[in-house]
Amino acid sequence: MRDVLAHLRNTWRGLTAMRTALTLLFLLALGAMPGALLPQRSLNPAKTEEYVAEHGWWGRLLDRMQFFDVYGSVWFSAVYVLLFVSLVGCLLPRTWEYFAQMRAKPVLAPRNLARMPHHERAEVDASVEEAIGRGRAALRGWRLVEREEADGARSLSAERGYLRETGNLVFHFALLGLLVAFALGKMFGYEGQVIVQANGGQFCNSGIFNYDSFRAGLRVDGTELSPFCVKVDGFEASYLDNGQAESFLARVGHQSGADLETGTWRPYDLRVNDPLRTAGDRLYLLGHGYTPTFTVTFPGGETRSSAVQWRPADPLTLLSEGATKFDPPGYTDAAQRRQHQLAITGLLAPSAVFTGDLLGSDFPEARDPAVAVDVYRGDLGTDSGRAQSIFSIDESLVEDGRLVKVARVNLMAGESTTLDDGTVVRFDGVTDWVSLQVSHDPTQVWVLVFAVLIVLGLVTSLVVKRRRVWVRARRGEDGRTVVEVGGLARTDQAGYGEEFTGLARSVLSGKEES
Repeated sequence: MRDVLAHLRNTWRGLTAMRTALTLLFLLALGAMPGALLPQRSLNPAKTEEYVAEHGWWGRLLDRMQFFDVYGSVWFSAVYVLLFVSLVGCLLPRTWEYFAQMRAKPVLAPRNLARMPHHERAEVDASVEEAIGRGRAALRGWRLVEREEADGARSLSAERGYLRETGNLVFHFALLGLLVAFALGKMFGYEGQVIVQANGGQFCNSGIFNYDSFRAGLRVDGTELSPFCVKVDGFEASYLDNGQAESFLARVGHQSGADLETGTWRPYDLRVNDPLRTAGDRLYLLGHGYTPTFTVTFPGGETRSSAVQWRPADPLTLLSEGATKFDPPGYTDAAQRRQHQLAITGLLAPSAVFTGDLLGSDFPEARDPAVAVDVYRGDLGTDSGRAQSIFSIDESLVEDGRLVKVARVNLMAGESTTLDDGTVVRFDGVTDWVSLQVSHDPTQVWVLVFAVLIVLGLVTSLVVKRRRVWVRARRGEDGRTVVEVGGLARTDQAGYGEEFTGLARSVLSGKEES
């Protein structure tokens, strides 16, 4: 039993050593690197699966080791918890010791001041009281105590630089607070992305089902989100000559609080990296793309239009891909209706260029939009109850013959094509959509506060130096007063020699150094 207790005590001492805390902090930073370099399943599941498939056994090995879910992995959480425990165990006794030192008086003057790293001695005509008075004047602002020694001499003990340890403690407690704030942010925060049409489309933060993708904290169930609404009235983009985006601007209106009851929209110019802060959340503009509008005139004369966003396949030119699906009107029988569903799928070029019949785009701005599409007729599988991507059709339905290609055509804006049954498909043009991200982090203010305290504590601990000075005065045999000054820098000796020389001269001569 004694051996077990000794082992546990030694383990605790090792865990709470500052060297261990620094090692764990390094491991935490090292462990976070895969989260920045590898796709994370919580952010982009499709890209993660694609990465695993492309890298074969290596990708599968990384997946088993949770490198695609770094911040929720067992090993990252273990390092995080150990660092937290190490910091707590290290700081509590250190803080207690610090307050004990703050209450204690400066240490007694050593018997032999000449053995100090810095020392000066002189005989002066002033009395012992006057010499000690000079010392008190020179050491104004220091923690100071005056003592009467056994041989009749009088001494001053002075210390300075306690703010160094204060800075150390502030740094480490702020680091601990930062870890706690991050953990609470992961528990009570959430983040979601949504695509909104830029011609008056609206989004309300009323539930997770309004999002295209949503990542909730451990304590967030999606029922108590911060209430606000946003509508996008317009979008403007500027590009360099090479097609690189120069600026994005979404003109939005937002409602929160009492505005939701009165219906008041407050305008805001939303830009990249300049979020709208409302209802405790941050609304970011992430990017944009294009939505083609198709109008289908069915054989019976009924007309339907649909505008569904297509996703960029080329981020430089915004050549996009997607699918727009239609249900035919006039069918009361579900089976017949499923046989006549339409899907328009293919490519959208905002600035069209053709190489033969192949469509491409040479610029991301919608200068001359065109589409290259395949039109399918048949069962789209939308009634099956299975989730289906809005950007594509189910290829298995094509392979089964339940969905048949009836046309392949290139269309410029305003052009149309007629299918074999008389159905007319017209490409009307494009509108912009914007990708928005809502981020809720109730600890963001605390993260900022702790980050500032970390910097201030670190700077203080690096700038402030711990040092001690002793002054001893006694009556010599010839009646003159012997004054000794000794100094010791407890941390860094660099620069202390000049400071000590000035203090010693002030004490020995009675004149303050400028």
